[in-house]
Amino acid sequence: MNAWIMLAAAGFLEIIWAVGLKYTDGFTKTVPSAITIAAMVGSMWLLAQAARTLPIGTAYAVWTGIGAVGAALLGMMLFSESASAVRLGCIGLIVAGIVGLKLSSSA
Repeated sequence: MNAWIMLAAAGFLEIIWAVGLKYTDGFTKTVPSAITIAAMVGSMWLLAQAARTLPIGTAYAVWTGIGAVGAALLGMMLFSESASAVRLGCIGLIVAGIVGLKLSSSA
């Protein structure tokens, strides 16, 4: 599988586990905890595979960026977190950084 596809998948699994933490209630709920832990393991494994080809700085920054953007957007949708213009603008800057890293990567 292409390293960028693995990295995107790792980022999406990071979104799942980051949001899943909210549903585990401190890892006291079995099913949400199991899903969250599985997403953590899968996300880390995919990140490690992608980092075999991509520079680690790029891979890690993109992985965390995808997770941060996804968790922030889902926080707004699922938990009524703030969707202020400043917050959305900052999320846009993260997206711009992710795109910039992809465009500047030689892998």
